[in-house]
Amino acid sequence: MGTSARRRAVEISTTPLAERIKPEVRKRMSGGAIRTFLTIAEKWKLSAKEQMAMLGSPASSTFYKYKAGDVGTLSIDVLTRISLILGIYKDLHILFPDAALADRWVKLPNANPMFGGATPAEFMSQGDMDPLYRVRRLLDARRGG
Repeated sequence: MGTSARRRAVEISTTPLAERIKPEVRKRMSGGAIRTFLTIAEKWKLSAKEQMAMLGSPASSTFYKYKAGDVGTLSIDVLTRISLILGIYKDLHILFPDAALADRWVKLPNANPMFGGATPAEFMSQGDMDPLYRVRRLLDARRGG
């Protein structure tokens, strides 16, 4: 991830919820949040279906508008999902110094019972926000954070 993407990631993950709920703050963060999410999704080799599920299943037309740069103002739900994904991405790159392995982890088989035989990407693509929280907590615990 480039320097500007890292700055956007820090802004999203460090902006308190009380600020993130303000429409003007959400509008300011939305474009960068989507661009950062799409960068991570590319590194993770997520399908459009997986990307849409992790974003909370927006309409296909909305999702493709996001990809085209027509973002508008994201909901607090979508910004929270992206914040969780940014945290997961960061945790993986702390846990696995090999960047290629860190990016492949979400598509690799995982024996952790939490995943129920699914890959982390499949688990996080259930559409609900809870799997994103659960993966984030798992990785935070593994890195001692």
